[in-house]
Amino acid sequence: MTSPSVARLILYTKDIDKMVPFYGAHFGYTARQLEGDRIVELVPEGDGLRLLLHPAGKAARQGQSAVKIVFDVAEYCRQAEKRGLKFGPIHKADGYCFANAKDPSGNSISVSSRAFALGS
Repeated sequence: MTSPSVARLILYTKDIDKMVPFYGAHFGYTARQLEGDRIVELVPEGDGLRLLLHPAGKAARQGQSAVKIVFDVAEYCRQAEKRGLKFGPIHKADGYCFANAKDPSGNSISVSSRAFALGS
């Protein structure tokens, strides 16, 4: 049996209007939305995970760290800061580096060289 790969991730947000330009400016995503649909699909420039922005309910807490989105981008932090995205300190792990930040809804995001270190 062949298992399907993950193709989309739903992010619940109370501020879609801030999320769309954030992921577009900092990670090259383009927004698509079907007429009448409340979900906005963010499509990457090339291959990669699509992000679905879903309006969060009133009781939803923003920025819970149940999920962290990791982008495989080497030396990205300095470039991102010039465009207004500030990452925390760069941490060194077992043969790779990573740094963390938050999107406008408080979701954890990370850049990591792990994929390059592991050859995947």
